[in-house]
Amino acid sequence: MVTDRRQKRQATRGGVVRAGTPKRRTHLESHQTRRQDPGNSLWDEEVTPPAPPERYDIPARSGHGAKNPEAVRLQEGASGKSWQWFNAPFPFAAPASIRYIHNDVTVPDFSDYRRPEVLDTNKSSQDSSETRKVFSYFLTATTCVASAYVAKNVVTQFVSSMSASADVLAMSKIEIKLGDIPEGKNMAFKWRGKPLFVRHRTQKEIDQEAEVSLADLRDPQHDLDRVKKPEWIILIGVCTHLGCVPIANAGDFGGYYCPCHGSHYDASGRIRKGPAPLNLEIPDYEFPSEDLVIVG
Repeated sequence: MVTDRRQKRQATRGGVVRAGTPKRRTHLESHQTRRQDPGNSLWDEEVTPPAPPERYDIPARSGHGAKNPEAVRLQEGASGKSWQWFNAPFPFAAPASIRYIHNDVTVPDFSDYRRPEVLDTNKSSQDSSETRKVFSYFLTATTCVASAYVAKNVVTQFVSSMSASADVLAMSKIEIKLGDIPEGKNMAFKWRGKPLFVRHRTQKEIDQEAEVSLADLRDPQHDLDRVKKPEWIILIGVCTHLGCVPIANAGDFGGYYCPCHGSHYDASGRIRKGPAPLNLEIPDYEFPSEDLVIVG
């Protein structure tokens, strides 16, 4: 009995039912058969191959967590018709998409956005091409000029932001009224954080400094080269030795004297004695009028 069943199993290969080979029954069919006739064997009855599926359908389930079978097969069962899910192994069982062509869509009218020269669809647009090109070129040139003007202003503002502010520029220059300084006197002012000496020299001091020989000077410089007007000498009051502030109308030469290390300057600000190597510095200045000087 067992040997016969094994021979019949070997005769059925790859799901193909050969001629004279019985079909293997489902569990439900064999169970019902055993209840009706317990002595009946599963392989006593020869059956024909199964018919192809009646239809393939797509289930209505969709969305997150839904099953994704390609088809549904309707099979005849022992207890009637039943639906069974399975994945179709062939491409023809996959669901096909359906397209619908909508011929009732209204095309919008763009006449308001078109130029009057090209509104007529029966007229060639080449007749008005030159006019339209002139307008396009004019609009492009205007845009370029406006963009260049805006870029120029942006660059100018950016460069101006890096320049000195108004308060710094105000401190860079100083106006001095010369009428407030009597002859033979020296006045000190603060300019850019440094002491500024303005001396109203007498005629005797002018003649005395003009007669000094350049060979006797450590930093040779003639008096006329250090002044714009002989009666006025304008100096930065910082000693060229170590940066001290000299004392006006003092020293061996009647000019300026630095008590820190004993540097003596004459009435023209030239070094005559002491450790200082150079003459007192002369700033840039001008005389806009007879009684006014602007330094800086």
